[in-house]
Amino acid sequence: MISFETSLGTIEITSTYFSNLVGHAASSCFGVVSMSDSKANDGLRTLLKRQALPNRGVKVKVVDNKLFIELHIVVSYGVNISAIVKSIMHKVKYTVEGATGLSVGRVNVFVDKVVAE
Repeated sequence: MISFETSLGTIEITSTYFSNLVGHAASSCFGVVSMSDSKANDGLRTLLKRQALPNRGVKVKVVDNKLFIELHIVVSYGVNISAIVKSIMHKVKYTVEGATGLSVGRVNVFVDKVVAE
């Protein structure tokens, strides 16, 4: 749960909603094949549940009322990784700030795997 104090009260956003919002924004960018498991135990949980976790490849920290987002992705072979990462960073920041009104401090994107399609 992501929680912020404002002059009008407390804003609370569930982790599932936020992870789905960020994951969908990143996955819709050109060249992104899928989100990657950020930890080894996430891969094991995915295998056991036989479905993708809602927060797969997404980590969020709140520091001084700013969001710091970490993404782990899988990209297609032959695409410009630098361009994809910049596109994801801008799109995720724009999407999160537009949908939630919260400030994004930084978006870190890690390319964990390159696959041939």
